[in-house]
Amino acid sequence: MLKALVLLIGCSGLMWGITNVMGGANSDALQNFEDRLLQFETFDKPTGMRALTSAAATELSPCDSHAQRALLLFEMPLAEAALRSGAVRDFDQHIQSIQDRARRMLACAPRDSLAWLILFGLDVEQGQLDDRSFDFLDASYETSPNEAWIGARRMAVALPVLPQAPEPVRQRILTEFQELIRKRFLEIPAYSYLTVPAPVRALLKSQIEALDPASQKAFSEALRKIRS
Repeated sequence: MLKALVLLIGCSGLMWGITNVMGGANSDALQNFEDRLLQFETFDKPTGMRALTSAAATELSPCDSHAQRALLLFEMPLAEAALRSGAVRDFDQHIQSIQDRARRMLACAPRDSLAWLILFGLDVEQGQLDDRSFDFLDASYETSPNEAWIGARRMAVALPVLPQAPEPVRQRILTEFQELIRKRFLEIPAYSYLTVPAPVRALLKSQIEALDPASQKAFSEALRKIRS
């Protein structure tokens, strides 16, 4: 499931090797990275490490939400890399760091939808799904119900666990899947549709069939592109 969590960052696979990028970093520089990360750019491991260990990161206020988001988005692929390499201690440290950062952000900005979503994603990754976990997801919907940038990321994390979701949250997941297609944010819904278990795909199919013909056609084309 960490692959789904990393989709919170994006799925473009575009790598940027930036030398000395954090040499004079400050809050404004980190906010600039946030903008690029939220537009589905990804950065290489050395860049992420420089960002997280920079003076700006060390001195950053937990209430500087935009810069803190950038650091969260930098650290998640580092956690994935540690997991893939079998570096269990590094993985655990990254996960704890991500969780602590998200909680500190929410103490300052309780309506930060990305932080709520990340806490949900961490519970999914660690196999700790319970009512509290879905409360995190529900809080993400409550704080940002109509924004595609967070909706696409919620889709990647929430669809695989759709059968476990309480009914009100399940309906929100299905409705957002449908709305993203209607608004032509197709890539992550299409990828998710092809990778979820068959019972989940059957539920999604009913949402697709309720769409207008143009939206159904656009979604079919997105599926074709992924399969080809």
